[in-house]
Amino acid sequence: MLRIAKLTDYATVVLASLAQEPERHRAAKDLAERTRLSLPTVSKVLKELQRAGMVISSRGASGGYRLARAPEFITAAQILDVFEGPIAITECSGASSQCGIERLCRVGGAWQRVNAAIRRALEDVTLRQLAGLDSGGLRVATLASEIRVGAN
Repeated sequence: MLRIAKLTDYATVVLASLAQEPERHRAAKDLAERTRLSLPTVSKVLKELQRAGMVISSRGASGGYRLARAPEFITAAQILDVFEGPIAITECSGASSQCGIERLCRVGGAWQRVNAAIRRALEDVTLRQLAGLDSGGLRVATLASEIRVGAN
């Protein structure tokens, strides 16, 4: 099963909260209250996001955290890269393969195509969409329809 880690999920929730007012600075405590996540978790997430250049922090009475760029320029793929590392659904799908049978394997190429398709899909989803700020939004029925059409 493909599943993101809880910390990645929490990071998306924190980023979505910041995306509601991208120019406004929010204290970690305020973000914890708004997202109903623990302050230590929010602080850990913000530290990683700051290290990755996705949020900016400022000190002082009106300080806090804000997005480093507009929500439409942050993708789901970028968020996952920060917390999960590069997407690789099989050993040979990653940039540095350690697979001992890769040269003899007949299925590796297909898995690499699947990996690339997942990456493209994640790059097509923005934080703006994840935060529900896009007028079109992400609709499950629409996505399911796109998947069926792509499969044909």
